[in-house]
Amino acid sequence: MAIKQISVFLENKPGTLHLMTEVLTKANIDMRALSVAETKDFGIVRMIVNDVYETAAVLKEAGYICSMTPVVAVSISDKIGGLNSVLNALNAADVNVEYMYAALAGKKNGTAYMILRVEETEKAELALRAKGFQVATQESVVEI
Repeated sequence: MAIKQISVFLENKPGTLHLMTEVLTKANIDMRALSVAETKDFGIVRMIVNDVYETAAVLKEAGYICSMTPVVAVSISDKIGGLNSVLNALNAADVNVEYMYAALAGKKNGTAYMILRVEETEKAELALRAKGFQVATQESVVEI
C-alpha cells in the first residue's frame, strides 16, 4: 500500500520555508523525508511525515496550500548499486519513475530509503516485493 506524501506550495522568498517548518515544529510533526524543488516564483516542498492527516490539517489551518500524493518508499541497501537494483526491478515491470528523493538514513543500520513517485503504485510495489525489497506502509513511516 502506497504511503502519502504531503506537498506544500511556498512562495520563493526568504523565510517562507522557515515559517512552514516552524508551524510543523510547534505541532510536533516529525519530518522523515524532505525534498524542496524551486522555480523563480514558488517552490514545492515534498515530505514524508509521522502523521500525514494531522500535518495536512495543521498546514491548512496555518494558510498553506498542500496536497497528498501516493508514493512508494522502499528500503535499499546503503551500498554501491543499491538504487540501481531498485530501478532494475521497476524497469523490468515497465514502471515509470516521475521523480524520487532520498529519505534520512533509516533507523536500521545499513539501510537507506528512496521515495518514488510512480504512475502505478501497486504495480511498482508488487515488482519491488517480488525482488525482495522492503516497501514501507503508512504505519511503518516512523521507521524511515
